[in-house]
Amino acid sequence: MRDAAAILLAAGSGSRMQGLVEDKILALIGDRPVFDYSLTAFARAGIVGRLVVVYRDPAQRKQLAAIFAQSDARHLPARWVRGGTERQHSVSRALAALPASVDWVFIHDCARPLVRTDDLAAVDRAMRRDGAACLAHPVTDTIKRVTARRTKPVRSRLRTVDRSRLWAMETPQAFSRPLIVDAYAEVDRRELRITDDTSALELVTRHPVTLVTSTGPDLKITRPADLAYAGFLVQRSQT
Repeated sequence: MRDAAAILLAAGSGSRMQGLVEDKILALIGDRPVFDYSLTAFARAGIVGRLVVVYRDPAQRKQLAAIFAQSDARHLPARWVRGGTERQHSVSRALAALPASVDWVFIHDCARPLVRTDDLAAVDRAMRRDGAACLAHPVTDTIKRVTARRTKPVRSRLRTVDRSRLWAMETPQAFSRPLIVDAYAEVDRRELRITDDTSALELVTRHPVTLVTSTGPDLKITRPADLAYAGFLVQRSQT
């Protein structure tokens, strides 16, 4: 799919890893770096013709490039973009680096290494049909709204939120290029703060997003226990 590109976000600080690993994107799950899993998933899905890798600093770029050179995705053209201070700045820089030939864009957080190729294909179909799509899953926990700010512990009156309309967003999130470029340009112009890419559409356009239910755990590596759990899931899938 030479008209589609994947932006792979690898520049996060990993501040909640409590010093267990220096860089969670370079940490190992089994015998492979976290970064390699996203590369492999997109390469095997066959849905993009190029990559844009967003890195944190020159030292990390060197290590990511070495992983890329040995990966299943090494045949794909890749551009390397240094990330910004916030996620949204990194995405804006990556969008600006896309060649003119790209019509469709996947934006994926490499801290979600277990994304499945079948799910990538499903997001691709929904994006091309509807213009915007996102991997997600329905919220199954009981969710409470509190009046107090988050503290440890929280003491507050509680209000139950209707979970029947709640979805937890995952990545990749995928869009027609003009749609997401225009949305991010408006976010930047208005100096808005967002935490995911569908939020850009939510704040500046009424274009709907198709939610594609993930068929397997699309775990985000955030805390030390997540690495161990990801390793367990990978080992289980191989037995």
